[in-house]
Amino acid sequence: MTQHFTRRDFLSLAAAGTTASLVGLGRAFAQSAQDKRVVVIGGGFAGATCAKYLRRADPAIQVTLIERQRNYVTPPSSNLVATGLRPLSAITLGYDKLSRNHGIRMMYGNAVSIDPAAKKVALENGTSLPYDRLVVAPGIDFKYSALEGYSEQAAAVMPHAWKAGPQTELLRRQLAQMPNGGTVIITVPPAPFRCPPGPYERASLIAYYLKRNKPKSKVLILDANDSFAAQAGFMEAWQTLYPNMIEWVPGSKGGRIIKVDAKNLTVSTDSGQHRGSVINVIPPQKAGDIADKASLTDETGWCPVDPGSFESTRQKGIHVIGDSSIAGLLPKSAAAANSEAKVCATAIASLLAGRPVGDPSFVNACYALVSPTYGLSIAGVYGRAADSIAPLPGALGVSPLKTPAAYRAKEARDADGWYQNIVADSFT
Repeated sequence: MTQHFTRRDFLSLAAAGTTASLVGLGRAFAQSAQDKRVVVIGGGFAGATCAKYLRRADPAIQVTLIERQRNYVTPPSSNLVATGLRPLSAITLGYDKLSRNHGIRMMYGNAVSIDPAAKKVALENGTSLPYDRLVVAPGIDFKYSALEGYSEQAAAVMPHAWKAGPQTELLRRQLAQMPNGGTVIITVPPAPFRCPPGPYERASLIAYYLKRNKPKSKVLILDANDSFAAQAGFMEAWQTLYPNMIEWVPGSKGGRIIKVDAKNLTVSTDSGQHRGSVINVIPPQKAGDIADKASLTDETGWCPVDPGSFESTRQKGIHVIGDSSIAGLLPKSAAAANSEAKVCATAIASLLAGRPVGDPSFVNACYALVSPTYGLSIAGVYGRAADSIAPLPGALGVSPLKTPAAYRAKEARDADGWYQNIVADSFT
């Protein structure tokens, strides 16, 4: 019997964090993984969730979570911080509850190398951690060399704000200081890239800020891509809320930037040069640096994995989840990372207990705010398709067009509810 899901069903699944039920997470294992050690590198949505659900799958597993910082600033909702609608403290999380509630050992420091043969992780402070299974969830790093003129130094002038924290606050300050009548330029790299924060949500909320504070200003989106998710919904919203304020230039029509000049606040494309008052350069992306050092990446810069367990296809005994992995058609989103983490935790617990890995399903939900009271959403259920992951037939949904204001306002409220739920599921 075929079961049909509505878009609201997808969103309810994702908001409740019920991917675990789709893969049977939390079931009793016939054998225990007594005294088995799993080390998780990276405490974002993927790593934190995996550490938690490993302990829930089998409390006998010893789980150590390595994280550089004692606090994690979430990419989701960071566009609200960049536009002054929320303080940075509202998206800054600690690990105390996660550690205390689930018996996870926290190690604060920088993992600098992995020895797959010896099954050890080395930290910058000299500590060496042995493991039976390793989970690598380092998020993204930037391909600075792919964009002429851009660097960590240039980012102090042209912020990316794609890793939430100081860069987010820098973008907020620049928006506050720009003149009325200036132009904000947002450059979008070739897909795939981490989202959220979403560039089109960011353009929308910047336009919201400008409309109220600097109404003569404009937003110019220079996009390396020729289309984007929920495009029709964004275009409809921009026409309604911000007519003549947001211009989107696709890659085939001069949107792909090839050079930036931080000193003169200009970006260059094949079709010409653009000057901005504020320039938000989102550079091309790749897997976190530790993944590359451990030979987990391929020629794309991402990490190929088995779609049933997220075990690396390049290094046995190491699993890669979250933004760094190539997981079929799953997007590089917080919701997907949370979903992958639960599947990975189930698989590792099964492997350590000598059980076969099951056939997983995944839920993804992405929200975007066009204004504080105007939301859009995309949701779907994914499953294994041969050696990849793809949407289940009829299991993708996007916000409908031409809906009343009350519907958009509810989606905006749902966005906040989704954020609160996924934070609670991943970090407490």
